[in-house]
Amino acid sequence: MSPDERERLHAVWADRPGLLGFLGTVDHKRIAARYIVTVVGLLFLSGMLAIDMRLQLSQPDMRRMGPQQYNEAFALHGSTMLFLISVPVMEAMALWLVPLMLGARNMAFPRLAAFSYWLYLGGVLMLWLPHALGITPDLGWFEYPPLSGPAYSPGHRADIWAQMITFTEVAALAASVNVVATILKMRPPGMTLARMPFFLWAMLVASLMTIFALPAIMLATSMLIADRLVSTQFFAPAAGGDVLLFQHMFWFFGHPEVYIIFVPAVGFVSSIVETFSRRTLFGHVPMVLSILAIGVLAFGLWVHHMFAVGLPRLGNDFYTAASMAIALPAGLQMFCWIATMWSGRPRFATPLLWVIGFIATFVIGGLSGVMTASAPLDLQLTDTYFVVAHLHYVLIGGALFPLFGAFCYWYPKATGRMMSERWGVVAFILIVGGFNLGFFPMHVLGLEGMPRRIYTYGPDMGWGTLNLVATIGSAIAMLGGIVLTGNALISLWRGKPAGADPWGAPTLEWAARSPPPQHNFEEVPVVTSIAPLWRHGDLPVMTGLATDRREVLVTSVIDAVPQYRHHSVGPSLWPFVAALATSGMFVASIFTPWAVVWGAIPIGVALVLWFWPRRPRSATGPLARR
Repeated sequence: MSPDERERLHAVWADRPGLLGFLGTVDHKRIAARYIVTVVGLLFLSGMLAIDMRLQLSQPDMRRMGPQQYNEAFALHGSTMLFLISVPVMEAMALWLVPLMLGARNMAFPRLAAFSYWLYLGGVLMLWLPHALGITPDLGWFEYPPLSGPAYSPGHRADIWAQMITFTEVAALAASVNVVATILKMRPPGMTLARMPFFLWAMLVASLMTIFALPAIMLATSMLIADRLVSTQFFAPAAGGDVLLFQHMFWFFGHPEVYIIFVPAVGFVSSIVETFSRRTLFGHVPMVLSILAIGVLAFGLWVHHMFAVGLPRLGNDFYTAASMAIALPAGLQMFCWIATMWSGRPRFATPLLWVIGFIATFVIGGLSGVMTASAPLDLQLTDTYFVVAHLHYVLIGGALFPLFGAFCYWYPKATGRMMSERWGVVAFILIVGGFNLGFFPMHVLGLEGMPRRIYTYGPDMGWGTLNLVATIGSAIAMLGGIVLTGNALISLWRGKPAGADPWGAPTLEWAARSPPPQHNFEEVPVVTSIAPLWRHGDLPVMTGLATDRREVLVTSVIDAVPQYRHHSVGPSLWPFVAALATSGMFVASIFTPWAVVWGAIPIGVALVLWFWPRRPRSATGPLARR
């Protein structure tokens, strides 16, 4: 590509300057970075709540918090971690990485990506602004009826929680549809499904699971709001409703959500293991089949969260078997990663250390999960701190540890700078060591009978020592998070220049400059191997995309055969305006049902202007491989 064409391409894909450019950008990297920065802020806020609760429980008869304050902290911590951090951060990683790993210039629906972030930010504000005003939801992160119904929860605390779910789940659906379309229709020439990197398979499966799972929780919370606002009786037993209906709908989303979080983490781990073992993933096809199996099985075992509600024993037996069966594909993945490292030449840089920490921690969480999958044992453990320990081992060990490894791995690509390995190791030791010191004693506390969701306990129970140890461990892990964040911030200015591919990785994102330009790639790469950068010293490319307009290549679903060039829409304020109008309708609807009617008008106007057709200039010239 000539210098003039390169300069023209850069100008075409550049954002507008100033506030309008900030609000209207459709650059997938900037949108994903906003997600990640928001999540980092929420992680520290949620971590502070966790430390607050641990200090309250560190000794018997503590009076640092009362029961109402503890319930609010518990609800805010759990809701933030599960709905505002775990799923959104995985979507953010997909938004940032998927186009780069496909050799594409942007997502399939760039404005939809922008809309998803602004609506997600609305969900964050929906939960945290009421907290600042003293009306924090206080019924946990699950809000079971009848306690969340109008008879037992006057005011708007339960409405705030339920509508926060609507915000975040609509945003998640928008992001997931975008990821699926991009992976299926924008792969580079030659990247057949058989040559698709495992990371893309993981993101595809997770996004499809999101599309199928999220409508259930959105419907459940909408029915709850209807019960509270317009006196429907979906969850009122006296009027023919059923409180267990809410639990079924909640957990039909809630258990697949664990794997919606875990499956992208599997993709992170696989990419890191491949790169630092210097060989392709052992058992690539079985690994793909294993995440497809998880994607199916995850929808068939939600009732193991409901073993204590009095369901028929035969049903409990079925869900016990399904809950144990899903451990098989997860176990297969562990053995494939170990075999990859064993048969390769592993280099134990910080990202690979996080993988090792993940494997050790997740195995503990998985084993305790198999234990609680047994209905008779679960009846004894379900409302104890054993389940608290299991939940955190699975979600933090199984999601956040791989996420931290992925952050360290792709940080050079995003910033053009290397993070300090020394401080990376310090952060790893503090976080993994502090986490295990903090949460492993909870298994013992649960076996000794300490209940969940209590704000204090008496000295005669004998739980004080282990709770103090758990509190110290949590504080150490929090310190590790501060070190990791400080390392990232300082490395932005003082880190060594990274170059395009500092790790010697095999996938296409490492062929772009670090940090990537707004158009990612000047020409579309051509793929002939599952590890194209290891196969080719000089990567073949396909020419022919326009340099005077935003244009992307669309290929066939199975074999990635080029089909046509597609005009990619440019920056626009209308996704922001549409998200603002949608947010206004959601907030107002917890006060009056008429908000849905009148709020639809500005949303409709924003969408019409968003999609108002504009005739793109036609491009000339054939596609060609070079």
